[in-house]
Amino acid sequence: MRKTPRQSRSCETVEAIVEAATRILGRRGWARFTTNEVAKVAGVSIGSLYQYFPNKAALVAAIKRRHVADLLRACEAAFETNRPLTLEERVERLVRGVIDAHAIDPALHRVLEEEVPREVSAAGEFQIHKLSQLTTLFVTNACERATDPEMIARVVEFALEGVIHRAARARELGSPALARELTRLVYAYLKPDVTSKQLK
Repeated sequence: MRKTPRQSRSCETVEAIVEAATRILGRRGWARFTTNEVAKVAGVSIGSLYQYFPNKAALVAAIKRRHVADLLRACEAAFETNRPLTLEERVERLVRGVIDAHAIDPALHRVLEEEVPREVSAAGEFQIHKLSQLTTLFVTNACERATDPEMIARVVEFALEGVIHRAARARELGSPALARELTRLVYAYLKPDVTSKQLK
């Protein structure tokens, strides 16, 4: 962002801009996504929009940060419980949460994955933060005997996102079989008898 909002009114303006951008990008696609339309739908002047977002790439970065926040909440929810959870239960909750986060706006995710140029959607600080959170919330807490928690977290992240993004494009996110089999996949990888061994 070009400028960080400080006052409540400024925060509301930025939220309205990002919300409008999210709707328009999902509906119209990257090629027809314009800052002028975003400003109009958000009910702000184009000058107000440019105070915070210098171009549509900056808007996409804000949209992706919101998506990552949804995923982090899904990770946190996998551990919010009043009773101890087994590893399999944790994995099941995590998979369900990540699927639900991607099901909020499948059209938007399709545009982000298929239409937005790679240089625009390249990983940034929010992806690094996401990896850190995944490592802390998932691997360290669920697999205390993991030999390389950072790499294991990366594999879990890549597996989840790879399968779920393909399923979103195929319109299969609502399939109970998908959630079941993805849970089995991640659980089999994270079982202590696998993660606690030094593979040669």
